[in-house]
Amino acid sequence: MGRVTERRPVIRIRDGAMSSRPDTLVAEEPLEIRLNGKPLTVTMRTPGDDFALAAGFLVSEGVIGSAEELATIVYCGGARDEGGNTYNVVDVRLAPGVPVPDVSLERNVYTTSSCGLCGKASLDAVRTTARWRLDAGRPREVTTGLLSALPDRLRAAQRVFDRTGGLHAAGLFSPEGELLDVREDVGRHNAVDKLVGNAVRAGWLPLRDALLMVSGRASFELVQKAVMAGVPLLAAVSAPSSLAVDLAEEAGLTLVGFLRGESMNIYTGAHRLLLPAPTG
Repeated sequence: MGRVTERRPVIRIRDGAMSSRPDTLVAEEPLEIRLNGKPLTVTMRTPGDDFALAAGFLVSEGVIGSAEELATIVYCGGARDEGGNTYNVVDVRLAPGVPVPDVSLERNVYTTSSCGLCGKASLDAVRTTARWRLDAGRPREVTTGLLSALPDRLRAAQRVFDRTGGLHAAGLFSPEGELLDVREDVGRHNAVDKLVGNAVRAGWLPLRDALLMVSGRASFELVQKAVMAGVPLLAAVSAPSSLAVDLAEEAGLTLVGFLRGESMNIYTGAHRLLLPAPTG
């Protein structure tokens, strides 16, 4: 399997002085996901958690929603010219009776590490019908003080980021702020897919009582992934897009952006939060 990090020589200039030394970089390699033997998509990702990534991607696309709908996930061999395995191709087999979507017309996608939506035929293709409605009463009374602690807790769990500084992270928290799981990847959408994929394989979906915290911005696709996994609250350290806010409002998701220290913007779903008294 590919390494999560790699070493490269670099010339460093600090305070006017030059030195040469190796630097640790995050690895980025393509992963082709096949569905029942047919190519589905290619994404640029950090190697590791590839089976979870594939499973999470299928949850986001509305193909599966439980572990029982998965038969097997395996690496495909013989991907190198010399016959070795690159561990860059996985094949997902659905359980008998699970409908297989027609991927030939709408998706022949090259997904970059910065944009998981590139190649979508239309916006309508993204608005996949969710299996679960978000319960307006779950979770109850999450405090803004608890939310303000999540970025530091997520950052403290980023092991590879400490060595490279080049990874996004997605963390799953309980309503009490306990870190349940964390995944890292060069692509923010991949980090969430790895998180959701691990959850679906463990039988945790829908994630009705979980909080999702991401290290970057809140794009439309991250809101979609949260909704498809049944997550009621998504918080991000950076800005959401207008379309992300629209989808969050439509789905009943609590969306928090610019979560930095005790400051935050609540864009939708304030009913789930215990808010401080207004000033002025």
